[in-house]
Amino acid sequence: MTGIACGVGAQAISSVKTAPNNSVHSAKGEEAIMSEVRKVEFGKNTAEFSEERADMACAFRWTARLNLHEGVANHFSLAVNDEGTKFLMNRNQQHFSRVKASDLLLLDANDATTMDHPDAPDPTAWGLHGSVHRHCRHARCVIHVHSVHATVLASLADSNLPPIDQNTAIFFNRYVIDEGYNGLAFEEEGERCAEMLSDPSKKVMIMGNHGVLVIGDTVADAFNRMYYFERAAETYIKALWTQQPLRVLSDEIAEKTSREIEQYPDQGQRHFVELRAILDAEEPAYRE
Repeated sequence: MTGIACGVGAQAISSVKTAPNNSVHSAKGEEAIMSEVRKVEFGKNTAEFSEERADMACAFRWTARLNLHEGVANHFSLAVNDEGTKFLMNRNQQHFSRVKASDLLLLDANDATTMDHPDAPDPTAWGLHGSVHRHCRHARCVIHVHSVHATVLASLADSNLPPIDQNTAIFFNRYVIDEGYNGLAFEEEGERCAEMLSDPSKKVMIMGNHGVLVIGDTVADAFNRMYYFERAAETYIKALWTQQPLRVLSDEIAEKTSREIEQYPDQGQRHFVELRAILDAEEPAYRE
C-alpha cells in the first residue's frame, strides 16, 4: 500500500512520538491515529499508478457500454507489484459507467485489517480477488462478471464450450469449470476458487451457477479475453437454440487455432488502444 509517512498519517505518527507516555494516548488515541493512517493507505495517492488506473477505468466503462455489467455488482482488479499482492480494485457499490481512475482502491491481499476500514471493498470482492492475488502471482488482472451468455453457459449441466467457430476455439483447453459453487464469494469461497486457478494456462474460470472469471497479464489482455469469451458463449448458446447438429472442430484444429490467435501480434492491446481513444473523445473524465 501507499506509504503512511505522508499527509495526515505522517502528522498522526509524529504526534505519537512526541506525546507524553500516558494511558490516554496509548488506548483511544492510538486507535484514532491508526484509523487516520488507514485512510491514507487506502489509495488516496491517486497519482500513483496513473496509467494502470486509467486502463482500469476504461475497462469498467466499456463493460457497462457493452452491457456486460450487473448493476453495482462485479469487480475487476489489477496487481501493481511484482508479488501480485498489491492491487487496484473498484469501490463498493459503484456503477461501472461512473468509475474514474481516482476512484480505485489500492489494497494489499495480505492486509488482514482491510475489511475494518471505513471505505472497505465489497466483502465478496475482497474474498474472491484478495484470494486470487494472494495465491496466483500469474493472475495480474482479474475480471469477474455475470455477463448474460457466459452465465447461461455456467448454468448448463455441461458448461464446456465446444470449438464450433474461431472465437470458441480461442478457449480450447484454456478454461476450467468450477462445479462446486458454495454461495457468495466470501473469503473461504474465494480461497477455493483461487486454488482452481493455479495452472497459468487456464485463463478463464467458468463459474458454475455464478458467472465467469477471466485473468490476463494486463488490463488490455484480460478485457480482450472477457470480451471474446462472452462473444464465444453467445455464439454457442444461439447455436444450441437452432437444435441443429453442431459443426465441431477437431481437437487438432481447435488447438492450432487457439495457438495462432495467442500469437497474433498485439491484437488485445490494439483493441484496448482503440477503446481508450473513443473514451478520450467521448468521456475523458474517466482519466480523472
